[in-house]
Amino acid sequence: MKSLYLDPFSGVSGNMLLGTLFDLGLNFEAFKQELAKLGITGYELTLTKTTKSAIKGHLFEVVLNDEFKGHHADEGAGKIHHHGRNLATIEGIINDSALSEHIKKAACMVFEEIAKAEAQVHDKKIDEIHFHEVGAIDSIVDVVGFFIGLELLKIEKVICGTLVDGTGTIKVAHGVMPVPVPAVMQMRMNSEVPFRQREDVLTELVTPTGFGIVKCITKEFGGIPDNLIVEQVGYGFGTRETGSLNALRG
Repeated sequence: MKSLYLDPFSGVSGNMLLGTLFDLGLNFEAFKQELAKLGITGYELTLTKTTKSAIKGHLFEVVLNDEFKGHHADEGAGKIHHHGRNLATIEGIINDSALSEHIKKAACMVFEEIAKAEAQVHDKKIDEIHFHEVGAIDSIVDVVGFFIGLELLKIEKVICGTLVDGTGTIKVAHGVMPVPVPAVMQMRMNSEVPFRQREDVLTELVTPTGFGIVKCITKEFGGIPDNLIVEQVGYGFGTRETGSLNALRG
């Protein structure tokens, strides 16, 4: 069985997860062919092999076309898309696609997890939640894309270490929010996901999308298992300026 061990020493987000998979050998062209099965447009994908803190890795980003840029602001937890999609719409996009049933089920599970958290935070019914954070094109690509990547790499099991977030506050479209952001705190309830904060990093490192994926896909948490044979190591870079390496290691 091929396993993926995630070391989120500087947080976790959708693009960091995918950057890690690409650094581990995920084929970009094969990935794009599978992602096209979603049938959504308005974006381009960029994958950059680069170095940060003298460590080589990959930076994966979703770039929106001009028609969408005026409606979108990327501020970590505050990804805004004024044409926000509700859970039923997102699930419809996923389930109507030609992707495998395993990918569809896993991706919908993540969106449902985040929707429940957002509904609780905003005191709304789940069908009233419009995904300003995860309804944007880039987050749909991140969530569905991660499960596409696992399938293409034939990874059957995900193990994860302690998630490390920052502290302080972050400015998003709805105002100033504490870190961890409210949706992440809500998802932490009744969760076995190990979590700690760095007092020296005054920004968000763990996004709702990143936490939702880890919570739904990971069955085992802790340090690197003694019996795990390391075949490859990869780094997926984030975009936060933390004063140290902002990356996810897998």
